[in-house]
Amino acid sequence: MRYRTQPPLSPEAAALLSFSRSSLSRRTLMRGALASGALAVSGGALVACGTKGAQQTEASCVSEDSSASDKTLIVSNWPQYIDVDEKDESKRPTLAAFEQKSGIKVSYTEDINDNNEFFGKVQNQLTACQPTDRDVIVLTDWMTARMIRLGWLQKLDTAKMPNFQANLLPSLKGRPFDKNNEYAVPWQSGLAGLAFNGNVAKEIRSVDELLTRPDLKGKVTALTEMRDTMGLILLSNGHDPSDFTKAQFDDAINKLQKAVDAGQIRRFTGNDYAPELAKGDIAACIGWSGDIIQLGLEDPKIKFVAPDSGAMLYSDNSSVPNKAAHKANAEQFLDYYYDPAVAAEVAAYVNYICPVSGAKEAMEKIDPELAANPLIFPDDALLGNAKVFKALSESEEREYESAFQRVIGA
Repeated sequence: MRYRTQPPLSPEAAALLSFSRSSLSRRTLMRGALASGALAVSGGALVACGTKGAQQTEASCVSEDSSASDKTLIVSNWPQYIDVDEKDESKRPTLAAFEQKSGIKVSYTEDINDNNEFFGKVQNQLTACQPTDRDVIVLTDWMTARMIRLGWLQKLDTAKMPNFQANLLPSLKGRPFDKNNEYAVPWQSGLAGLAFNGNVAKEIRSVDELLTRPDLKGKVTALTEMRDTMGLILLSNGHDPSDFTKAQFDDAINKLQKAVDAGQIRRFTGNDYAPELAKGDIAACIGWSGDIIQLGLEDPKIKFVAPDSGAMLYSDNSSVPNKAAHKANAEQFLDYYYDPAVAAEVAAYVNYICPVSGAKEAMEKIDPELAANPLIFPDDALLGNAKVFKALSESEEREYESAFQRVIGA
């Protein structure tokens, strides 16, 4: 989920961004009928990376599983991240089918709106090895990596998850923060890359063009999300964002600083770059694939570009926190959503990159147009050239974030 801490949007910006997660129906939007809605973002402050004494281990925080005798499950997810019955939005068809098939009653709550905000909700309990009253939580890569680093997540028994083992996209296996695929089950994914408005700029293919091309000077924005902006610059320098050195990071920071000093970059943004790109106030930017493809529905001259050097791949991941009492039920639930037919039903509604192999073929039976949409099913060449940012230690996170914040003027 790519929402970041930022001020509330104006009504005009909210209208232009009605394609976002808080819109009424993502599938309807893919048909070009933009529904009205507002972008829900948090105005809270950044939560610290960790607190002294917060670390837990499997030995220090033991969880007991009551799944065998208690067929219930509590799930916390982002808004509009599961399929909804188009005739009755209170119904979630795949969830109802899971409950009928498994006998497990699911309490599904859309109460995650910002990674840092949610971290603040649960950190006291997880620091003290206490229940959060949630069995499944869905957080973005970097926050999931922090949770793993702090020892706040239970290890999944993937032997009981045959669909997950068989159908997880190869590009999402062995990620730096979860190399054995045992803590984080991708729910949905997306790409960070480049975008341009063809009404006011020529096509852009590389990060170097974005940062240096004279006709773009002062008409460029980059993201306040350090991992996406710096990951793309690392790639442009020929370095791997999933495995880089401090010297390589410093080279990338210096490259960004030169672009800032030269006036090439107008500002750094969260999701609010989208209305500026739509209006032509900016000509090109670093942005997220879902945003740009949705803008392209309204104006085909607005295009998303995966740089020749590679794009950044991110995911929102399902995990089981410490002291959750229904881990086996959670494993059954998550494995169910890795059935390609089920994953296709969800993808037909949410329209993010589906992390399940075989879902594209299943989608062709539901909606061939959506099956051909690169927002949902990028080809192997694109995914093969996408990278996940490496897992950072707490000290690295502080150091790299501080260096980045100094450059962007935050």
